[in-house]
Amino acid sequence: MKTIEIIGYKRANLGKSESKRLRADANVPCVLYGGDKQIHFYAPMIFFRELIYTRDAHFVHLNIEGEEYQAIIQDVQFHPVSEVILHADFLQLFEGKKIKMDIPVKLVGQSPAVQQGGTLVHKRRTLSVVALPKDMPSHIDVDISNLNFHHSVKVKDVKEENIEIQDTKIASIAVVEIPRALKAAAAEAAGAEGEVAEVGEVAEGGEAPAPEAASEE
Repeated sequence: MKTIEIIGYKRANLGKSESKRLRADANVPCVLYGGDKQIHFYAPMIFFRELIYTRDAHFVHLNIEGEEYQAIIQDVQFHPVSEVILHADFLQLFEGKKIKMDIPVKLVGQSPAVQQGGTLVHKRRTLSVVALPKDMPSHIDVDISNLNFHHSVKVKDVKEENIEIQDTKIASIAVVEIPRALKAAAAEAAGAEGEVAEVGEVAEGGEAPAPEAASEE
């Protein structure tokens, strides 16, 4: 998994007014959890672009005034209107300790139903995964090359070693929906076949029409 470096600085003062001042200077107030003690620090907002505004999962290398930590982003708070980052929480990583992350799902292969005009619907774009840091995947490939109409790829179909997926096993990851045009065409074809079958049954089981009587002069 790709690692992003964030350079931070310890906070001398805490509190709302100090946090507000940091944001005004384009910094993000942060906390690192998971170690012997919490570490309050701040980092320039520019470092968060590649980490936050992406669907990819990343590890984070924190350099806080020369002290280095391996971590993952745990929680981010945004301003409800401007969507500016208000606060970020990080979780420190340790070699033998499992972590939980939302890992992106990538669909691979070509569905035969899509080739027939169906619409691919990607229902679950991330999966909640528990694993050791060394085993945590950057993404999970889901093969849809056998995905047909009226079927779906479910969480239980994902087979990955050394990880545990927390999502409901029967939850759908991807399905192919039949467009209205195809549904209408199928219904029309079924109706036409029914009419042909009905005519055939009458012709086979009905009586032949009586010949017209000869007219008398």
